[in-house]
Amino acid sequence: MSAVLPTTSPLPEQAGALLDQLSTQLDAPALWWASGYLAGLAQRHAPAAGLAVVHAATATASRATTIVYGSQTGNGRRIAEALAQRLHDAGVSARLLRADAYRLRELEDERHLLIVISTQGDGDPPDDARDFVEHLLGKRAPKLPDLKFAVLGLGDSSYPKFCEIARRLDERLTELGASRWLPRADADVDIDAIAQPWIAAAIAHAATPDAAATPRPATVSAPLATVTPLRPTATSTREHARERPFNAEVLANQRITGRGSSKDVRHLELALRDSGLNYEPGDALGVWPTNSPESVAAILATLHLDGDESIDHDGHTQPLRQWLAQRRELTRLSRPFLIAQAQRSGDRRLQRLLGDAGRDDLARTLAQWQVIDLLRAHPASWDAQAPVAALRPLTPRLYSLASSMKEVGAEAHLTVAHVEYEHDGQPRHGAASHLLATSDAGARIPVFIERNERFRLPRNGDRDIVMIGAGTGVAPFRGFVQERAALGARGRHWLLFGNPHARSDFLYQLEWQRALKEGHLHRLDLAFSRDGVHGGAKTYVQHRLREHGRELLAWLDGGAHLYVCGALAMARDVHAALVAALIAHAGHDAESAEHHLRDLQRQQRYSKDVY
Repeated sequence: MSAVLPTTSPLPEQAGALLDQLSTQLDAPALWWASGYLAGLAQRHAPAAGLAVVHAATATASRATTIVYGSQTGNGRRIAEALAQRLHDAGVSARLLRADAYRLRELEDERHLLIVISTQGDGDPPDDARDFVEHLLGKRAPKLPDLKFAVLGLGDSSYPKFCEIARRLDERLTELGASRWLPRADADVDIDAIAQPWIAAAIAHAATPDAAATPRPATVSAPLATVTPLRPTATSTREHARERPFNAEVLANQRITGRGSSKDVRHLELALRDSGLNYEPGDALGVWPTNSPESVAAILATLHLDGDESIDHDGHTQPLRQWLAQRRELTRLSRPFLIAQAQRSGDRRLQRLLGDAGRDDLARTLAQWQVIDLLRAHPASWDAQAPVAALRPLTPRLYSLASSMKEVGAEAHLTVAHVEYEHDGQPRHGAASHLLATSDAGARIPVFIERNERFRLPRNGDRDIVMIGAGTGVAPFRGFVQERAALGARGRHWLLFGNPHARSDFLYQLEWQRALKEGHLHRLDLAFSRDGVHGGAKTYVQHRLREHGRELLAWLDGGAHLYVCGALAMARDVHAALVAALIAHAGHDAESAEHHLRDLQRQQRYSKDVY
């Protein structure tokens, strides 16, 4: 739908038409960025005669509050967008910028800065915030005596360096002379429990930006107010989103790993007709899971609780069984719940696990155990109300879309690895992957679209693309090739794919072979790590990169875009292989090779979608 400019617009008719045309092509993040960019231009120019610079009608700030976010999976972007909208609703002039779109030279002119940033892996910044973080932590960062700021960190307490980037930025800004508006907040996987109160506090401070800075703060490790986000339910509205998912019908569910494979990988097709949802290749489908009846029954039996008992928590009342099935994480064990279990049980083994000496064992426990495993191994007494308060809220899972709407129409295709294993002889499975893998045609799954603006095909169809994926990381590249074929793109496509066995794990084998034959895929290199291995080294995609480093650099020198999708460890190995190729074939040393790859990232020619 075309936007309509107000009749009071000061723009000439032709300029207004161009702005109207542009606005219809931008999504919400792009519109926020454009508004901030234009506001920045306006601030650098004196108002023309008889024309005032436009701010929000009830704005109280003399300058716009700037929100900068760094996001790896989309959560940081979602929270930052919500913050910007809430500020707008409160009449506070604000601009929203992704960290890699922020002009670092503007930092010393800022007066009011809000930072929302995630930490990934072993204390690393998101890819889109590396330059921003390095600049602030480096020697070139300016003194900031006039800046008031606040930082919200996003992370996972299962990792030792929980919200490390937020902590370092918060401390660094005070070293540079800036003053805190409010204490730093560190949000765990149940993001909203911390983020929503922090947003409310930030808005209150932004409405009075010249108030005295907060004195020496303590990090917020608990909610500023009790907030438990509701488990969303699908609605009839066409404006479906994360909190208003669409109940998509399953059209097909096919296992695409062969007999003898250790993996059960599914290709699913879901109907989006009448949803109003649309996506681009590179985006993800968010899936709201439910815990299986068996998982819920096991928790109730172990704790000797009545699933029909009515539980009132934060103003919402429903049976305990429903809380556990629809609103609480049971398949992902969290550090806070482990702490609660240690306190209730008094088990010294758990207490040692939580100490510094048990850090490695703690990481393995959090990665391998589910809630039921902890409850059985270290028994404790719980009343019916306590688990609802102590367990994490259930959160959606994101799956890279494996299709292009130009090819499949109003459908969403997924490539899903069914997480299933045994623990002490008992079956375990992932909540969302189990729901998807066991859903027959006709079943309904609550879904939404999660945009990923950092994982986009080049606008120029003549550009070559190199796609590196292992396992289900090949999913978005199926959509990439479909999209480029439908558009008639003339650029070449090179896929490097890895999995254990060619016979049983060659995902979409017939499609890739057909694409090669039809000229929609120009090169295919494969790495099947378990084939032909008899006590020797295994071959992964990074080894194929090293073998073909010279050809890869020739593609990149010709303007190709490089994409990596898969597990974080694989992406690190691929990055190391890229550095090695630049050293071996382009005359770089390690430092200049890293700089070159960073330049490619800035140009959006080196993009990663990792998990």
